[in-house]
Amino acid sequence: MAGFKFRKFKKSLVLIFVLTFFIACEQEEVNTAFKESEKKFTWRMVTTWPKNYPGVGLAAENISKLVNKMSAGRLQIKVYGSGELVPALEVFDAVSRGTVEIGHGASYYWIGKAPSAQFFTALPFGLNAQEMNAWLHYGGGLELWEEAYDKFNLIPLAGGNTGVQMAGWFNKEINSLEDIKGTRMRIPGLAGKVWTEAGGEAVLMPGSEIFTNLQTGVIDAAEWIGPYNDQTFGLHQAAKYYYYPGWHEPGPTLEVIINKEAFASLPSDLQEIVRTASRAVNQDMLDEYTARNNQALETLVNTHGVILKRLPEDVLKKFKEITSKLLEELIVEDPLSKRIFESQENFKKNVSEYHKISEKAVYEMRELN
Repeated sequence: MAGFKFRKFKKSLVLIFVLTFFIACEQEEVNTAFKESEKKFTWRMVTTWPKNYPGVGLAAENISKLVNKMSAGRLQIKVYGSGELVPALEVFDAVSRGTVEIGHGASYYWIGKAPSAQFFTALPFGLNAQEMNAWLHYGGGLELWEEAYDKFNLIPLAGGNTGVQMAGWFNKEINSLEDIKGTRMRIPGLAGKVWTEAGGEAVLMPGSEIFTNLQTGVIDAAEWIGPYNDQTFGLHQAAKYYYYPGWHEPGPTLEVIINKEAFASLPSDLQEIVRTASRAVNQDMLDEYTARNNQALETLVNTHGVILKRLPEDVLKKFKEITSKLLEELIVEDPLSKRIFESQENFKKNVSEYHKISEKAVYEMRELN
């Protein structure tokens, strides 16, 4: 009987020990999680835009504010405009190296480093803003973007869209392909190559340098964004002809790029906050440009005397022909670009069929008398 009681007592001690051990482990996990939830992070965000520039420039500030608010101050992001910490066109490298944790810009600035980067801003004659958002988030585009940037130690996110842009500002009329020849134009990405192939001369420069170079004749033409932003830069004071449609950027997506190690250092909830803030600002920017562009255009035309003109059909057809040729060359040279292009083209073909009886049909219906 005494032996039985001893064995029972012994089992009780073991059970108490085991329970105590597991409780201690759970408490340690709780303490670790609590400490992790209390840890604060400070990031630096560099951008390709002037500090606090309306629309595109304020997107980075809006992301910073949202992240700070949603994280209750646990993650704070200080935003630097172009040239404040790094030059505008060195944002990609700065984030890739880990010099800073996060950046905001446009992927087509980096086609010299990654040819496939062009596809994630805009393709000439490609997807519009609504279609780009759908392809990225529901058509496999974001996964391809992540693959393209993986070797650069970067995580990309959509961080804004201006909607269809304008074809640009010119100091002379464009009546035929002959008028393109020798014309020096600020125009980046694949569109710049199209312009050069058509006989012009493409020049790459940050937005902050456009006005001075256009006014002084260093360039003859420039595309920037659209009426809302072009007016703020005063481009109507440097050139009087304003052309549409924006063949080169029908739905340009801006990007948030994050250093992979910096992102991995965040707790999972802060990672999700960064993703959510970027997604929210991506849509918010499109809403803002949709609301503001037409009023700005009316001011440019009616108050400042800007001459609004459509590019000739033969010019647009030539641009489209050249675009197709350059894309064929690109996808032969770069297998990843081929996969991305095929994904985007298949998506465009599919969504366009529905848009014929939805978006396009509604636009036509509203024009009925």
